[in-house]
Amino acid sequence: MFLSKDYSQFTLDELLVEEKKVKSQQIPFALLIGFVVGVAFMVGAAFVSAKHKWGFIVVIGLFALAMFISSKYSKNLKSIQEEISRKKTVR
Repeated sequence: MFLSKDYSQFTLDELLVEEKKVKSQQIPFALLIGFVVGVAFMVGAAFVSAKHKWGFIVVIGLFALAMFISSKYSKNLKSIQEEISRKKTVR
């Protein structure tokens, strides 16, 4: 999912299929990010309530991981859409 591909080598039809595939992954991906963030806050609350100093670090770490994955996903979709626009203007 996060492997960088050279979309300039794809044909317009392949790009449209790839865009459709990536867009179809949006809902499961959003659920995964929501789950990770929810777990981060639950774990963080458990650690903080138990007076462990690691609770804050766990929450920030899991939240940062979720944001990193989200940014990779968004960049991937944006690069596909830019390449589609470029190829449509060439035709």
